[in-house]
Amino acid sequence: MMPSVNPDKDSEPFVETDPTGRYGRYSELLGCGAVKKVYRAFDQEEGIEVAWNQVKLRNFCDDPAMLDRLYSEVRLLRSLTNKNIIALYNVWRDEQRNTLNFITEVCTSGNLREYRKKHRHVSIKALKKWSKQILKGLNYLHLHDPCIIHRDLNCSNVFVNGNTGQVKIGDLGLAAIVGKNHCAHTILGTPEFMAPELYDEDYTELVDIYSFGMCVLEMVTVEIPYSECDNVAKIYKKVSSGVRPAALNKVKDPEVKAFIEKCLAQPRARPSAAELLRDPFFDEIVDDDDENDDCSCSYQ
Repeated sequence: MMPSVNPDKDSEPFVETDPTGRYGRYSELLGCGAVKKVYRAFDQEEGIEVAWNQVKLRNFCDDPAMLDRLYSEVRLLRSLTNKNIIALYNVWRDEQRNTLNFITEVCTSGNLREYRKKHRHVSIKALKKWSKQILKGLNYLHLHDPCIIHRDLNCSNVFVNGNTGQVKIGDLGLAAIVGKNHCAHTILGTPEFMAPELYDEDYTELVDIYSFGMCVLEMVTVEIPYSECDNVAKIYKKVSSGVRPAALNKVKDPEVKAFIEKCLAQPRARPSAAELLRDPFFDEIVDDDDENDDCSCSYQ
């Protein structure tokens, strides 16, 4: 156990610590998903708050494929280093509690969906800044060797540091690593954000661009696409027949609407993340690191 400096009797107690004693978990939940809970935690060595992701493995006794997918998420995250992708610091399996635990970077303001609901008066320039950062993260994943498709990009798994305006993609649990042909063949994702070709089980990383377009639409309208549909079957019917979500009619700015349409185009006409980063839509948005960036390169 790592010794604490001047331990205070009144200090907040950790519910558990990792095997090295470096990370301590609090009881406060930051988020709860289908398979994992995310708790507030503390890195005693660096003196920073982190997120403690915990998966109860008993939920997967009968589903080894899901367990494999979890392990691959964690292995994948460890290999990624990009400022627009959530960083993974440590991972271990707790045999006694039968849990898989991993420590990730924490974003101070939670996910983009909740953040946008909380701040309803946001300029188009701010939305463009967020959008550009999501694209940079996607570009990094897509140009990774091998190529990585996120497959479940939506505003609830994009995270925000509100004090800096920094945006990061998280929840790579459904990510697929694809080979040189850039093709994948399983149906996964969040229906409202899934590209039509995902349902045909033959798709490339351009499905993420479609989902990104839906994210931009949600950011602009503060409405989840296809909220006019009351079940998944109706969403599927509209998506597969090319019917756009009703929310698109609420986008009054023609430049924004055209940009979203570009992202939702048929796969053969849909631009890559690198191409979108060069789009005139982002001409006014200059980042600190843009001088060093080249959209044709992988971001480090």
